[in-house]
Amino acid sequence: MRPFTTMVYRQLKRFVRARSRLIGSIANSVVWLVFFGVGFSGFVKNYLSFLAPGIFIMAVFNYSVFSGMSVIWDKEFGFLKEVLVAPSSRKEVIAGRIFGDSLVSIAQGLLILILSFGLVRMNPLGIPPATFFGFAVALCFSSMGVVIALKMKSMEGFHAIMSVLILPTIFLSGALFPIKYMPAWMRVIAYLNPMTYAVDGARFFLTGIGEIGATFDFLAISIVSVVSILLATISFERTGLE
Repeated sequence: MRPFTTMVYRQLKRFVRARSRLIGSIANSVVWLVFFGVGFSGFVKNYLSFLAPGIFIMAVFNYSVFSGMSVIWDKEFGFLKEVLVAPSSRKEVIAGRIFGDSLVSIAQGLLILILSFGLVRMNPLGIPPATFFGFAVALCFSSMGVVIALKMKSMEGFHAIMSVLILPTIFLSGALFPIKYMPAWMRVIAYLNPMTYAVDGARFFLTGIGEIGATFDFLAISIVSVVSILLATISFERTGLE
């Protein structure tokens, strides 16, 4: 398992060194939580309690979905070519990378969640299951980020695709407003969004509010995460040298 642990260590070390990314990610989530949550709570009762779990999952999502950028950097600087020709399992290499990025994502999300307890009352016993849902989201979207990045040849192309996907994924997840108030056609899309089940599951365990059902949330996000990792593994194994 050495390739796996090596890649996990590499991703964690890159995270520790990139303090500006950590500060920017946390600051972005705090802005949403304070200005959006506190502002709307003035005329929407208990809105901050509703929003806080969604912001936690959003924080995890925002970092994990951009983890594919490092794949493009590795392409440009030749590290990816060295990995592809190395006498080690590609499955372990990409799995370690995804797992490492997911650990980084959930660490940032948990920082936001801890800060949220200073603004709103939530059940501290809900932190472990909420952490599971956050980590599942991280695995899912880190894997998707890798799959997309492997098809891209430039950072600009990756950013263009991600900018199109990020906002719809967030707004159609129930993180900012309940799914039940969406139009019928929008609810259909929301239920196809993996992030929806993580938001609903985390919100249920932290606040007792849920629209779908914790068991179904658990099964849905687990299955999608496993499938996403398998797709990333297959894509990486088929990647050739350029």
